[in-house]
Amino acid sequence: MESDAVWRADAVALADRISALLTVVRSAEAEIGALLAEIESRGVMELFGYRSVGRLFEHLADVPKVAAETVVKRARALNSGRLLDGSPVPAVALATGAAASGGRLSNPMIDSIVGVLQQVPVEHRDRVEHDLLSFAEDAGHKQVAALGARIVAHLDPDGAEPDEAEPATPSRELSLRRRRTGVWELTGRFDDETGARASALLDSLAERRRVDDGPDFRSPQERYGDAFSDAIDLALNSPDLPMQAGERAHVMVAVSLEDLKSGVGQATLGDTGRISAAEARIHACDCQIIPAVLGGKGEPLDLGRLRRLVSPGLRRALYLRDRGCAFPGCHRPPRHCQGHHIRHWADGGPTELGNLVLMCGHHHRLLHRSGWQVRIAADGLPEFLPPVFLDKRRKPRRNNLHEPLPFAA
Repeated sequence: MESDAVWRADAVALADRISALLTVVRSAEAEIGALLAEIESRGVMELFGYRSVGRLFEHLADVPKVAAETVVKRARALNSGRLLDGSPVPAVALATGAAASGGRLSNPMIDSIVGVLQQVPVEHRDRVEHDLLSFAEDAGHKQVAALGARIVAHLDPDGAEPDEAEPATPSRELSLRRRRTGVWELTGRFDDETGARASALLDSLAERRRVDDGPDFRSPQERYGDAFSDAIDLALNSPDLPMQAGERAHVMVAVSLEDLKSGVGQATLGDTGRISAAEARIHACDCQIIPAVLGGKGEPLDLGRLRRLVSPGLRRALYLRDRGCAFPGCHRPPRHCQGHHIRHWADGGPTELGNLVLMCGHHHRLLHRSGWQVRIAADGLPEFLPPVFLDKRRKPRRNNLHEPLPFAA
């Protein structure tokens, strides 16, 4: 019995310590939110060169973009701010922000209260916020959210007024992603008109084919899959297809000369895909072949000329070397990127591989206006030096998310 009492006492002490630490963490998070709101009021572009507080916090805290934007959104709701012209922006839940600074509220509790207040008419917010905070002292965030829903229903029993305007066209959504197995998954939602046109196109391309060795035994899913592939070929061959990065839309296949000759080995397809060298040989019968000599570490030779605009050949060399946006942590593939002059053309910087780095539009702009710097390291690959406010030592960083060429040494 005595040991059981000691264990229970230890359990209470452990729980108390966790509660104390949670108070410290929550208080610190509230202070971070207040600082982010202050930075936004002063102008994040002027202070740090970033286009938004969310982007700045994403790098400061090393968190995903969605997490950073959630923190900033919560900070705006709890803290008063100012627009760049000086006009005040009142907080949605000022009293909740004060309670949060004392470490009394969890983030789900804060979000529940803010979510309710955003649905409540402004003249009722102070009273509703007081009631929710009082209830929150002895209840969890789910109970507070349930109470808030009842309050909203009481204040507005009829709900939102029906929209008298013409219904908006449903949004068109499409998601295409590649799994590690090399299989691509396509999901989407379309309005009725787009769906009908897509169905008519695929129906015409998915007709059963008569072949010499017998009937077409493909399943409906297989026929429509082949029809989708045929539709892509038709679109890529269209003369009206928009240019991308100065060139017609295309897929780059990288393969070593030895593998291309022998048909044994692998080739890199696009940004992350893989096909066999034998398949690459098949495609090489009907494509433009552009040779590029690679060094021992996979770095291509300088294929460009001294000119301001990056030539198609030099752009391909950048694709082979950087494999996408070279900025640390960026997933953007090569087709979404631009060639950035490390030493600006106006300052005498040449347009050659040793003075160029592949970057997406966002990070290209960030590099031009913030404390980030880029250089080509001794091994011929780009590396980035962070601003002092991110790392006082300015230790070089690289992007290790893009896969190297499979045949590079």
